[in-house]
Amino acid sequence: MDIAALARKYGSTVLGTIGVALWLVALYLLGYAAQNSVEFDRWLPWILLINISGLLTLFVLLATKLTGLVRDYRRHVPGSRLKGRTVAIFSALAVAPILVVYYFSLQFLNRGIDSWFEIEVSQGLKDTRELSHAALEVRVREFLQHTQVVAHELSPLTDFELIGTLDRERRESTALEFTVVGAQTRIIATSSDRPMDALPAPATDEMMLQVRRGRPYVSLDTDSVGGYVIRAASPLEGDGGSAARVLIALYPVPQQLSQLADTVQRSYTQYANLVQLRQPLKSTFVLILSFVVLMSLIAAVYGAFFAAQRLVQPVQDLIAGTRAVAKGNYDTKLPLPSRDELGFLVTSFNDMTKRLGRAREETRRSQQAVEAERAGLAVILARLSTGVVSLEPDLTVRTANQAASAILGVDLEAAVGTRFDESISDSTLFTQFIATVKQRLGADQSDWREQIELLSDTGKRVLMCACTALPNDLGGAPGVVLVFDDITTLLQAQRDAAWGEVARRLAHEIKNPLTPIQLSAERIQ
Repeated sequence: MDIAALARKYGSTVLGTIGVALWLVALYLLGYAAQNSVEFDRWLPWILLINISGLLTLFVLLATKLTGLVRDYRRHVPGSRLKGRTVAIFSALAVAPILVVYYFSLQFLNRGIDSWFEIEVSQGLKDTRELSHAALEVRVREFLQHTQVVAHELSPLTDFELIGTLDRERRESTALEFTVVGAQTRIIATSSDRPMDALPAPATDEMMLQVRRGRPYVSLDTDSVGGYVIRAASPLEGDGGSAARVLIALYPVPQQLSQLADTVQRSYTQYANLVQLRQPLKSTFVLILSFVVLMSLIAAVYGAFFAAQRLVQPVQDLIAGTRAVAKGNYDTKLPLPSRDELGFLVTSFNDMTKRLGRAREETRRSQQAVEAERAGLAVILARLSTGVVSLEPDLTVRTANQAASAILGVDLEAAVGTRFDESISDSTLFTQFIATVKQRLGADQSDWREQIELLSDTGKRVLMCACTALPNDLGGAPGVVLVFDDITTLLQAQRDAAWGEVARRLAHEIKNPLTPIQLSAERIQ
């Protein structure tokens, strides 16, 4: 088998394997990427590329199979109609469930994804965010009021007195740090619950500007570990010419409240992103689902071709085998497809051809034996002096020997295959012989023996004829065989011998005087 034949034989199998492998890889990537939006965005181009490649591969295979089926159908190839019906049935059984699943999947994607973005969910997230902000606002106002109270208590104190009092006030509150700054944000006194190496929180320009305008400052900031802290500032009421001093307080936000606020904010942000990606997400999932369903449909139809071929191939082999047997090729052997009923049918066919082959061989040997016996019989008949003629039930001459032609004066060997009647010859002797034979056969006498006297141009002819029915195993009318011999000469010789004996006795009686001559004459008569 050359390379081209191998390519034609195994090319479709290789392409089908590649297409199915690409399809399975695409399904795996889709299932893996659907669990993570980041992975989904990263793998989406590859998923689409693999789906398109697998789809084109399976489409080429399916187009090849359909073209071959149409060509075989038009050429009336044995088994093509059965294969077409089988493919249609299998395709209908496979395609209908896939289309049903596809329809309900589309309904789920369109309505299910939309249900994720219901107004109640959106409003709930907004209310939750507002609630977290309100809780933080309450804490912010509480800490701001506390800062203002502490600033009012620290206002009459000198810079030296601030150091001890500031530390006591911090301990009595929940603040992380109290810092008093003067002109140009110079730190006058500070008290902190943070590590020793942590510097006091610096005063920002925005903070100082707002405080100098006579308004307290408060903000929600993040710390170094990702939590939330509340920063508040309030001016201290100083003497008339003294520079304004500012109390900066740093309050911690409870860890649970910080985590809840982060979770709410993150959830709201993710929900807002999903709302923006809702339609592209739906379109992407519908596109991928369509690719997968289309590949499933093509794979199902291609699988229907494969299954139909497995079912029809033994039938085609049987058709080819029966045609070969009809042509006389009894050595035909069909490959065994499987151990099922089709395999049993193929095995029975192989046994049948084997038996037919043996029967043909036995028939050939029997025919050779019959031909040998027939040849020997022909030699014997040719050497007989007795005429032998065999007739079919319709009086068609089957065989005749040379002695029969010589006795009847007709070339019966040349008349083999024609009817035994006057059409062979119109001689008087032959027509009388035929009339006598037909008379006996017409009376349903197939076994008889008698002496036939015939008149010919040369005189009287006497034939001793015997007729015997030939055996017929088929139950039809039997043929007959005629055996006859010309005994005219024999009878003449016997008659001459008898007359010679009579003459000898007459001469003897004439010489004997005691014997009356009249008595001898009576004896002669």
